[in-house]
Amino acid sequence: MATTVLIVDDHPGFRASARMLLEAEGFEIVGEAGDGGTAVEQAAALSPDLVLLDVHLPDIDGFEVADRVIAADGAPAVILISSRSDGELEPRIRASGARGFVSKADLSGTTLRALLDA
Repeated sequence: MATTVLIVDDHPGFRASARMLLEAEGFEIVGEAGDGGTAVEQAAALSPDLVLLDVHLPDIDGFEVADRVIAADGAPAVILISSRSDGELEPRIRASGARGFVSKADLSGTTLRALLDA
């Protein structure tokens, strides 16, 4: 059974690229969100296995979105993404309840599966 994914990023081009890449690697994309408020709503409504979540969103900080999503019953796994390196964000990543962090440049199904299986 495919892992279901909600992609959250404010750049439609990145969402489209991530969708194509992940679908080609066997993931099922069940939704997309361009801001934090929509992400929280979509995570509750769609019950994905994974929320791929940009840390920089226009309305609510991605870390706050992660906290809200993870606090829900039956919460999905959350993997944070950013175009910035994880070194800049390391303390906040570690303090979050996310499974981990992936640079947008390094996004792959293999990387996501490794974090989900960890």
